[in-house]
Amino acid sequence: MSAEPLYKRVLLKASGEALMGDQGFGIDVTVVDRIASDIAAARAMGVEVGVVVGGGNIFRGVAVASKGGDRVTGDHMGMLATVINALALATSLRKLDIDTVVLSAIAMPEICESFSQRATLYHLSLGRVVIFAGGTGNPFFTTDSAAALRAAEMGAQAIFKGTQVDGIYSADPKKNPNATRFERLTHSEVLDKGLAVMDVSAVALARENSIPIIVFSIHEKGGFTDILTGGGRATIVTDN
Repeated sequence: MSAEPLYKRVLLKASGEALMGDQGFGIDVTVVDRIASDIAAARAMGVEVGVVVGGGNIFRGVAVASKGGDRVTGDHMGMLATVINALALATSLRKLDIDTVVLSAIAMPEICESFSQRATLYHLSLGRVVIFAGGTGNPFFTTDSAAALRAAEMGAQAIFKGTQVDGIYSADPKKNPNATRFERLTHSEVLDKGLAVMDVSAVALARENSIPIIVFSIHEKGGFTDILTGGGRATIVTDN
């Protein structure tokens, strides 16, 4: 295992569910602090980090639509949930003296800065962790799509998808103990096999921009930095 990071600029995608720990809802500050400590360790290695956080621990737009509500309004509510999570993660990072900025795809000047690619590259150049909030700013797109889009815009060398398990499996390993775990896949194989690691548009966008997707367990303390230096357990999606 190399002591040097394999990537110099990465995008970390964390699900909203990851932030609630063992709770059924909301934010477990202990869990957010641990994720922040992993990001801080990556920064200490000289890695530039952008982060996209989901909002499923607070609200899911599709839940409104499934009960006959307006999908657009529901998605807007879900975007607001991602802002809450982004602010929570930023707070945990600042407790560790990590210079952090939240950039929202929806303008909220009293709460955080607005997203632009120019602002992103500026803050990264100053060594700041950049947390992207508000998804893509558009309904009908998931935060997975936001992660692939922001990764392309910031010139990330890889997308790190933090999940509940240590890689991509042929089925949910928590429901099917016979599920097969993959070490390496291509973007096309993920799409062709219908593997539900990220939505189709996110995987396709990552493929078009030649960005590897690295899937690992966000619940393993130090897992992020282990994989950054060539260790740890993860599934790598790459066409190279």
